[in-house]
Amino acid sequence: MDFRAFTSEIEENKWDVYGVEVYQSGKLLHTFGDTQKKHNIYSATKTVLSIAVGIASDRGVFDISAPLLEYLPRETVAKMSKSALNAYQAVTIRDLLTMSVSGLPFQVASENYLDYALSFAVAKKGEFNYSNNSAYLVGAALSGAIGGDAGKFIEEQIFAPLEITDFSYERSPEGYFYGASKMELSVHSLSKIALLLYAGGEVAGKRIVSAEYVKEATKVQQMNKEGGYGYFIWKYRDGFSINGKWGQKSYVLPREELVITHLAHIDDNLPLRECMEKYILGK
Repeated sequence: MDFRAFTSEIEENKWDVYGVEVYQSGKLLHTFGDTQKKHNIYSATKTVLSIAVGIASDRGVFDISAPLLEYLPRETVAKMSKSALNAYQAVTIRDLLTMSVSGLPFQVASENYLDYALSFAVAKKGEFNYSNNSAYLVGAALSGAIGGDAGKFIEEQIFAPLEITDFSYERSPEGYFYGASKMELSVHSLSKIALLLYAGGEVAGKRIVSAEYVKEATKVQQMNKEGGYGYFIWKYRDGFSINGKWGQKSYVLPREELVITHLAHIDDNLPLRECMEKYILGK
């Protein structure tokens, strides 16, 4: 591992990388830049939501094999068109977690995200269909399952035990936690999320989410061109990764006992990944 060569290349290329952390065997090994200031983590938000789903599932209040509509407000379901209602009856929480629902556009829209997402004649299919609407619907369903606010649930059940105190997130116009994006965390805080998954759901000897859920969430549940997808978590080599669109990443490689986190804002962040692989992974 040549961390200095990695950071030198970041500086030479003037890549907009805010900060980097590298952990081995759960211990902080290297840092670069500002790892404490929070930034938008974009779709890495989805992984935080996935952990919250796991906690609720562990407690028996959220069945991910159950239909989505079971957890949404009755008045909302009653407003759905007949075609959309018939289509959605077969869609489960797991289908949404694995991005296995066709017919959903990528982006949410309108002044009522929930009504918009439920207006499409979707289909449960084997093809991968990445959509922010899928994550948004899971967040709304989680609120229904716990009988409270999903955002506050995340604060209390994930951020508090991980000692993450500097964060922000947004809600939809109708007030639901927007689980697809728009959360802000620091490099160090995102590392804590990744380390929780690396450790199988424990932190400092305290169980946060079950090892069984972490195992299912981080393994390939749905194939795609990137190599596979779990429950809002991406397959990466022999491990997995937490991904945001502009270079918000945390790579978890259990075999090498490595966790590598960086926050950045780079339109094409493939060269940054290749640089990390060359100097950090050595391959």
